[in-house]
Amino acid sequence: MNWKLSFVAFTMLFLAELGDKTQLAVFTLTTQHKQPLPIFIGASLALTLVTFIAAYFGNYITRYVPIPILHTIAGLLFLGMGIFVLKEALPVFWTTYGKKFLWRRIN
Repeated sequence: MNWKLSFVAFTMLFLAELGDKTQLAVFTLTTQHKQPLPIFIGASLALTLVTFIAAYFGNYITRYVPIPILHTIAGLLFLGMGIFVLKEALPVFWTTYGKKFLWRRIN
C-alpha cells in the first residue's frame, strides 16, 4: 500500500469537503436528533461507500479510456454544468440585484 498517496488523498479530500453540503446536512441532523454517534456512523459508511465506488469506477474506466480523454470529458462536463448553473442563476440575480449592481458600477 502506498501510504504517501493515501495521505495526499486524505488531505485533499479533507480540505475539499470542509463546509460542503454533506457536512452541513450531518450538522443539521445532529442538532435535530441529538444523537451524534448513529449519525456519524451512517455518514461515515455513506462516504466510504461513495468513495469506494468512485475509486473502483475510476480504476475500471482508465483501463479502456486514456487519461487525457478523461480529462477532456471531465473539463467539458464541468464547463457545461457551470454554464447551466449560470444560465439558471443570471435571471434571478438580475431581477434581485441587477439594477442596484449596475447603478453602483455607473456612478
